[in-house]
Amino acid sequence: MSLDLKAELLRHLRASRAGLIWKTDSLSELDLRLPRTSTGTSLLGLVKHCAYIQHGYFVDCLGQSSELELVEVDFDADPNGDLNATADETAEGIITLFSQVNEVVDEVIERLPLDAPGHVPWWGADTTLGALLVHVLDDVTRHAGQADILREGIDSSAGLRPGMDNLWEPVGGWSEHVHRLTQIAQNASSGTLN
Repeated sequence: MSLDLKAELLRHLRASRAGLIWKTDSLSELDLRLPRTSTGTSLLGLVKHCAYIQHGYFVDCLGQSSELELVEVDFDADPNGDLNATADETAEGIITLFSQVNEVVDEVIERLPLDAPGHVPWWGADTTLGALLVHVLDDVTRHAGQADILREGIDSSAGLRPGMDNLWEPVGGWSEHVHRLTQIAQNASSGTLN
């Protein structure tokens, strides 16, 4: 059986995107925007960042055109500006932009060969669609994992994707499981593990 590498990479990118956007489902504007870490990470910021990086790498760096107009981020004023929703942006608008960027990016990936040349100015290096696809897949998947943890911290919602959470409830339930793991951690820190 022959593997279509580009199709396989794109399938995984689509799955990571779907996992990321699923973590925003049914949450309020506040829950989506609220910083959840010491560095200000929010679910909406992760979605915005993934829209911007995909457009940047697959459209700009590959010399492609897009009718989408992304608001330019002033990285001098805020080096993490693509990771934050501004007061002028809405959750609905950012999620819609993410979906639109995904469509544009999918078209570019499907149309170009993996060895299509590109240039990443902030790397100062030439590259290819294939290398960018691996890089962005890694980035989006990492952020989807962050979104998993942020969402679980909001309302205990967890899982891989709709209809397939990929979680098996432990004997005794989650509360007992967490309690047992907490005891093990405390015993380990005090040197009383058996």
